[in-house]
Amino acid sequence: MFTAVHHISLNCADAERDREFYVSVLGFEEMPRPDLGFKGAWLRIGAQELHLLEVPAFEAPKGQHFAFQVADIDAARTHLMAAGVKVSDLREMTGVCRQCFFNDPSGNLLELNQPIAQ
Repeated sequence: MFTAVHHISLNCADAERDREFYVSVLGFEEMPRPDLGFKGAWLRIGAQELHLLEVPAFEAPKGQHFAFQVADIDAARTHLMAAGVKVSDLREMTGVCRQCFFNDPSGNLLELNQPIAQ
């Protein structure tokens, strides 16, 4: 019945600013978006879609996040920091993954996750 997650919808304070971050810093591709009566952006990375929705007076929820799988977390972390993004220290979940966290411009929590081969 269910085959995949089609997209993630993420609220933001400023859709244009956040679109620029996801495209320029994180490497998403912008997709055509119909006029839905409010500001936003549709983005894609690989087969995954992210839909940004501008919400007046938005405040990011605490702890809620999604993770980007990366092949080289050290390189990805260095890339983000070179772009001026504050990134947490690396942590390892023994036998599972290496991970670190950062925020988008609206304060949404995002994770870098490098699975540990078993």
